[in-house]
Amino acid sequence: MASSTYQLIVQAMRRRKRILCIYEGFARAVCPIILGHKNGQERVLAYQFDGGSSGGLPAGGQWKCLDIAKMSHVELSSGPWHAGRQHGEAQHCIDDVDIDINPESPYGPKRRLAKPNPPALRKRPSKAKP
Repeated sequence: MASSTYQLIVQAMRRRKRILCIYEGFARAVCPIILGHKNGQERVLAYQFDGGSSGGLPAGGQWKCLDIAKMSHVELSSGPWHAGRQHGEAQHCIDDVDIDINPESPYGPKRRLAKPNPPALRKRPSKAKP
């Protein structure tokens, strides 16, 4: 059974919401990109764009592998989505991928997220003719 924090991260990914949390004593703002497990532990690969870190946070942000059990005070936040730059290296944070934001994920996620339609492209209901 997934933890309540794991379920909250699923919601964030579906709704493209940012996550605010405390992790290892630092307030952090992240966008979750890949969610799943490694060695039975719940993990999220996220792009941290604001907040603190033991090694500091470079300008523009940094990829972070977070153990979900160590996250506290987790809440969803609205605002611009941050995903960092694409990189050529494979991720090693998660072995058993449940969800990946990338629709063309090479990791074989168990679940796929529906692609959000931009408001201007949504179909409008047709008007009934008399």
